[in-house]
Amino acid sequence: MKRTSILAIFAVLAASLLTSCGTSDKVASITLTTSGTTGTVDLAGLGGTLQLQVTANYTSGKIVDETNWSTYAATPQGVDDTGATLPTPPQGISINATGMVTATEPGICTWTDLTASSSSSSSTPSWAIVGWYQVIATYKGMQSQPLYIPVASAASAQSGTSGECGPSSSSGS
Repeated sequence: MKRTSILAIFAVLAASLLTSCGTSDKVASITLTTSGTTGTVDLAGLGGTLQLQVTANYTSGKIVDETNWSTYAATPQGVDDTGATLPTPPQGISINATGMVTATEPGICTWTDLTASSSSSSSTPSWAIVGWYQVIATYKGMQSQPLYIPVASAASAQSGTSGECGPSSSSGS
């Protein structure tokens, strides 16, 4: 009886060790994206929003949405269309706990029309980004790659733009 119990315990231990071998599933990286957008991201209009999405990429290949369990940091980079330094969030933009980015006061235009300041006779704007917010997500101590968000929440002060700010405003959106 005693020998049978020891054998049974040994069999259970061996089975648990063998089934857990090589199946360690850890977060290998996290990825930060904006949901519902493609191409260049643009935060258009005062009160305009973008939804961030954070996915945890596991060593097993599994991908899990961790947006609501991540934290976010936004750092202003560059200038606005007048050459002024961008405000520090929550001014200019804010990011809530669910990853929703919102354009806040003061309104900002971080785009410049290269044709407006040149001697070109083209009426088609050629937009370039002169400032943006660099956003990084953190999940369980791991940081994402940076995401760069230009802002078009104010009319451009640049001459020759008719107040347009970036490609979203010139396409009628």
